[in-house]
Amino acid sequence: LDIKSNVYAFDSSTIDLCLSVFWWAEFRKTKGGVKLHTLFDVKTSIPTCIHITKASVHDVNVLDLLKYESGGYYILDRGYTDFGRLYKIHMHSAYFVTRTKTNLRFKRMYSGKVEKKSGVLSDQIGILEGFYASKNYPEKLRRIKYYDEETNKTFVFLTNNTGLKATEIAQLYKKRWEVELFFKWMKQHLKIKSFWGISLNAVKIQIYCAIIAYCLVAIIGNKLK
Repeated sequence: LDIKSNVYAFDSSTIDLCLSVFWWAEFRKTKGGVKLHTLFDVKTSIPTCIHITKASVHDVNVLDLLKYESGGYYILDRGYTDFGRLYKIHMHSAYFVTRTKTNLRFKRMYSGKVEKKSGVLSDQIGILEGFYASKNYPEKLRRIKYYDEETNKTFVFLTNNTGLKATEIAQLYKKRWEVELFFKWMKQHLKIKSFWGISLNAVKIQIYCAIIAYCLVAIIGNKLK
């Protein structure tokens, strides 16, 4: 990424727990777990913020705990589409990139030129329709429709950034996969599915120890580049 500002991917992963042992972690009637909410620095491959909650806590609520960096980019899955919270990112002079939901009501104001050979099918500026959506996010937004040859899928992105090329916005969203790789690495290599204690505090301590181990590996890897 040829972007000077920091780029962060934010997502969560559920760690399953046996409900008969971890009774406090009730998620569903027969299932228990905790969620690992992670703000991941894409450029350094190191998490900058970790928040552990019960699995029943909705992902979007954790956005309220983040401190947004002016000029920074925050890549979010469409599950985090809450226009009031996205507007908060905008008001901190930061940028977000997310995917649209199928029921998005968007009024196009004008369209930019696109090169369909690049995969960009449309690049539009517009405003949200609907009483609550337009009230929670009263300013203009950018909607980009992009076809990815690698996956043979079409994506529709929503962002408040108008300075980057549409292809750069698509590349930014691809970087969200970095946080998924972090979750995969944690679960495969550090065996955090087997816990030594049964209290919430014991579970948190073991997870944090695993994260520290990951960070040490990542820091050494960055120095060797």
